[in-house]
Amino acid sequence: MAIKWVSLAFFLLCLTNLQQQTTIYIIGDSTAANKQEKAYPETGWGMELASFFDQEVSVDNRALNGRSTKSFIVEKRWAEVLASLKKGDYVFIQFGHNDEKVDRPDVGTSLADYQTNLIRYVKETQAKLAHPVLLTPIMRRSYQNGIFRDTHGGYPEVVRKVADSLHIPLIDMHRKTEQLIVGLGELSSVKLFNHVDSGHVNYPKGKKDDTHLSPDGAKAVAKLVIEGISETKLPLVKHLIKR
Repeated sequence: MAIKWVSLAFFLLCLTNLQQQTTIYIIGDSTAANKQEKAYPETGWGMELASFFDQEVSVDNRALNGRSTKSFIVEKRWAEVLASLKKGDYVFIQFGHNDEKVDRPDVGTSLADYQTNLIRYVKETQAKLAHPVLLTPIMRRSYQNGIFRDTHGGYPEVVRKVADSLHIPLIDMHRKTEQLIVGLGELSSVKLFNHVDSGHVNYPKGKKDDTHLSPDGAKAVAKLVIEGISETKLPLVKHLIKR
């Protein structure tokens, strides 16, 4: 009988720990998304995030290739996140790369619609007593005649304005990744992105992709997200582990 009570107590302890675990949901596009083996070495920064936290925090990465603030809602992927969201969880919101594609009505959004969608994500997250965190889109590695250039137009500024007006934590990945890329320089920054020589099993003809990250790039960008968590003094800081 004593053994049964010990087993029951252990089960209840495990159940309590599971219920208390905080989940970080990532919603966004391919720059954060989990990748299939056939895409390797392309890596989303969201794949690296969990390794920075203790066991009391889990990461549920719902970001997907090709999605925008619009299509993530239309495809009911946001509804699925909301259904799982519990009090105290976090939603890291990072879109922009595909919202910019206004020539594609399935994903493209105007700046005004982009703002409306971001506000919806924030408000509906708060309604579940969870914590929204806004992230500006990461930079592409885009150089012209040796000069780095921003390809995101007005979209990052919309994120900043929404965060400011609604008093929402902002991690400005747009500026952070610009500093990272420019700091490394045009040639050295190649290592952050999915550049693959010909003959690779997944890219027989090679690949020069200045949007999607390499494994090293995903780790570096995830570290910038962690840096932003510390800078914004999110309660998640107490669950960070030293690396």
